[in-house]
Amino acid sequence: MTVREEARPRRRFLRELLGFAAVGVLAYAADLGLFVWLRGPVGLGPLTAKALSFLAGCSVAYAGNALGTYRHAPGRGPLRYLIFFAVNIAGALVQLLCIAVSHYGLGFTSPRADTVSGAGIGMALATVLRFWGTRSLVFRGEGRVGSWTG
Repeated sequence: MTVREEARPRRRFLRELLGFAAVGVLAYAADLGLFVWLRGPVGLGPLTAKALSFLAGCSVAYAGNALGTYRHAPGRGPLRYLIFFAVNIAGALVQLLCIAVSHYGLGFTSPRADTVSGAGIGMALATVLRFWGTRSLVFRGEGRVGSWTG
């Protein structure tokens, strides 16, 4: 096997990772934008607003991955979306767990510590979990190309 042939799987993986990240940024923007709008002008409570914005963010992420990053993966249907949603719930739970461990277990109780543990460490761990779950549970199989243009 030549060096060029050995590099192909790495390039494919990198394109897949970058496609997943780009979709994630769009989903995060949709989640945050909708949350701010629902809390502000619409006047919904924080939990209702967050639940709706989380659902919208998951939907944007699913659509972006299904139509972009993993557009060649076989299979479609509502079960795939439910598995994707479950993977995203697991990611949210990882973030909450990081805050709980830091705040209640380790005694780091400042708002900054909560932000670092939830939005920093928790988001990083949750993103790894979401990427693994998306590629191995939701869009598994042959046909991955790894990017919008691949």
